[in-house]
Amino acid sequence: MKKTFGILFASAALAVASFDANAQAPADIPADMNALMQKYTCIACHRPNQRLVGPAYADVAKKKYSTDEIVKLIYTPVPSHWPGYPPMAPMTQVPKEDATKLAVWINSLDDSPKTTTKKTTKTTTKKTKKSA
Repeated sequence: MKKTFGILFASAALAVASFDANAQAPADIPADMNALMQKYTCIACHRPNQRLVGPAYADVAKKKYSTDEIVKLIYTPVPSHWPGYPPMAPMTQVPKEDATKLAVWINSLDDSPKTTTKKTTKTTTKKTKKSA
């Protein structure tokens, strides 16, 4: 019963979001990404910087998934990665090339400070004896 209600709720939210998404696309989505998001209905549940039915893409980027990991999650979502959100349907209709473009763009939204690792190298000098 609880699962059925969740699916019904997610479906209703998706329908409402789809209607709203078709009316106006957010200005912070590049035209090429907006076209892909419209084509594959990503925009129905996701926005770059706003929680909707699904998490904001900026929040996905903060998880530091690799491009390949995001592509895999598009095809095989893992609901336990996002508690508090309805489970995402597998988006198997998205070609890998387009999923990769979306994943690269999603990762570009990470504005968290980059951690840099400082490498220290030891330089040793070799002393040689001069032969007489």
